[in-house]
Amino acid sequence: MRPLLAGRTSVRALINTLLCLGLLIAAAPVFSQSTADLLPVTEAYKLSSDASMPGVLKLHWTLAQDYYLYRGRMKFKAGPGVTLGEPQFPDGEKHHDEYLGDVEIYHHSIDATVPYTLAAGTTRLALSVQYQGCHEVDPKICYPPHTEQLDLPLPAGAGKSIDSAATSSNSSLGDALHALGGKSSATGNGPLPPEQAFRLEALASSPGHLLLRWTMPKGYYLYKDQTTLQPHDAPGLTLKPTWPAGVMHQDAKYGSVTVYFDQLELPVAVDGDLAGRQSLTLDASFQGCQDGGLCYPVMHRTLTIDLASADASPSAAAVAPEMPPAGIAGTAVQVSLLSALLLALGGGLVLNLMPCVLPVLSIKAVSILESGESATSARRHALYYSAGVLCSFAAVGLSILALRSAGHALGWGSQLQQPLLVGVLACVMLAVGLSMSGVVQFGASLGNTGASLASRSGPAGDFFTGVLAVVVASPCTAPFMGSALAYAFAAPMLSALLVFLMLGIGLALPFLLIGFVPALAGLLPRPGRWMETLKEVLAFPMYLTAVWLVWVLAHQRGADAVGLVLVAMVLLAMALWWFERSRHGRALSKVFVALLAIATLVPLYLLAHVVPPATAATTQEGVVAYTPEKLASLRASDTPVFVDMTADWCVTCKANEHTVLDSDAFRALLKRTGAVYMKGDWTDVNPTISAFLQQYHSPGVPLYVVFPKHGGPGNQLSTVLTPSMVEQALTAAAQ
Repeated sequence: MRPLLAGRTSVRALINTLLCLGLLIAAAPVFSQSTADLLPVTEAYKLSSDASMPGVLKLHWTLAQDYYLYRGRMKFKAGPGVTLGEPQFPDGEKHHDEYLGDVEIYHHSIDATVPYTLAAGTTRLALSVQYQGCHEVDPKICYPPHTEQLDLPLPAGAGKSIDSAATSSNSSLGDALHALGGKSSATGNGPLPPEQAFRLEALASSPGHLLLRWTMPKGYYLYKDQTTLQPHDAPGLTLKPTWPAGVMHQDAKYGSVTVYFDQLELPVAVDGDLAGRQSLTLDASFQGCQDGGLCYPVMHRTLTIDLASADASPSAAAVAPEMPPAGIAGTAVQVSLLSALLLALGGGLVLNLMPCVLPVLSIKAVSILESGESATSARRHALYYSAGVLCSFAAVGLSILALRSAGHALGWGSQLQQPLLVGVLACVMLAVGLSMSGVVQFGASLGNTGASLASRSGPAGDFFTGVLAVVVASPCTAPFMGSALAYAFAAPMLSALLVFLMLGIGLALPFLLIGFVPALAGLLPRPGRWMETLKEVLAFPMYLTAVWLVWVLAHQRGADAVGLVLVAMVLLAMALWWFERSRHGRALSKVFVALLAIATLVPLYLLAHVVPPATAATTQEGVVAYTPEKLASLRASDTPVFVDMTADWCVTCKANEHTVLDSDAFRALLKRTGAVYMKGDWTDVNPTISAFLQQYHSPGVPLYVVFPKHGGPGNQLSTVLTPSMVEQALTAAAQ
């Protein structure tokens, strides 16, 4: 047995190092650990096997508490007459190992399957199974690789694996199903014939746009990358499909792939001259699987589509390339550009009242009051602040559009999924608060820091206050913003950019009116001694915002990240305090300020490398964690489902939870309707939830979708919930 990382330098040790002002802790000696209480390897990892299904061996490990197994250290070796296929494992937990690097591990239990084929005359299923695991608490050791020999009786009819039966050139798929004991009807658990498992139909939504629809029973999925479409005997035509977001799936044969469960609706644009064509013949090739069972060979279908019956109206043609999946309500294509711009203007105005933005606006309020004696100064404040807001919204919009065109998913507020940015913002809020409290007065020498730029007077301060307002506004989704942002995330680039700029105009409009309407500016009180007290009072919302950001960071990266950002904030406060004291001091004092400022960056650098906690957070009682498979399972069992996509940094989400979703009335409503409350957490980067948001054309969180009891499309609710709205939706879904 080898010791596990006994000299590992932990994040906590680094925090202690910084707290001791750079003193280096000598490497601690490695103490020998008693291994008397460790379990034998076969008791720590109990392996059982099931060969009752022809062609597939099922393996199950039961792991003792505080033990784990490596996914990548599992190996299988076939015995005489046995050929093994690619084993299938569930996704493991992400883990960084000192010796193996980034790996996947398993706790508690594992279920794996190994397909196999048998040579003629083979009467037993013989193979060896090798695995390796570790004890993760003191004494921390890893067991050497352990091998178990299996010699199992064969079930009746075992002779072909799923893969070999399905792909044999001498037998049809019906022979494969018969060899598996499967049924060729919709009843039973056996794999269905391909015509029933993957039903394909096509129609023309306009002369130049097609819509293909695959319908699959529960538990079947279709590969995106194994699907090809070609026009038949039409060399001048080209087909361009617009793929909707799918589900990321770890496939034994193809690796990480995109698949589609239940139903896939695929818009396809036809490039080329269709003049005079009444119909179009399409050749489609695709491949899919039964989840945990048969993987079908590539299937080929030929479809003839009637083009003459297509709606040739301009509106139909415009909608076809952006057609959403079935059942999506309130999509971006249902909002005109003018409506989206008006909604964006209203949403930007309301953002001024949201708790995310109010602390930053307090900075601008004080600066305007201080310049109350000069109309020219008020206009200058308003213009530079508005420029900062508009430039920031333009940058956000261009970034999102660039990533969208590259095939990446990025949502409104998703920058707060980055722990480093959250930590930096917490430090900026603290620095601005200290400035407003009078601890430090920023001058030109600190003009390059974010806090200085936000706090100082003049054009730079006004501009960067606008930038800061946009950054902290992103966790808030004001009423009217949802439809406007949804339109922007799906619209052409120019239209989308106009929507983002209109949001900025709405956010900046109150200060523009104060700066350019003398009557409004005249209502502002005159500067005086009371203003200093007001400035000091307004510092406390800044401190509360910093506390909230640290709370968000705790949910993203745990206690280690909180410790690091608190160290950074203390060092920053010390640097600012000493900077103010040494403003007219010696050069040595200024050097010490520079060293403290550099020291502030060290914990922020370490923060960027903190990994999420290894153990998943416990699920709230009565709440089911979102997975596409679990949602499909609940819908297949005729259960109404309320899906809530949320994030800890989303203020609108938290407001909805406090007023509606965490109430006794909502829990009673779930019980009365028999609905399941399913929640997806987008606090950190999560591609599965990003795919769900894309599917419903949602620009970010919150997203609420109610799925009815007996199937059918989901009902997408407003981003701002009311009890009556939720009750009406769930009551209708339960009928």
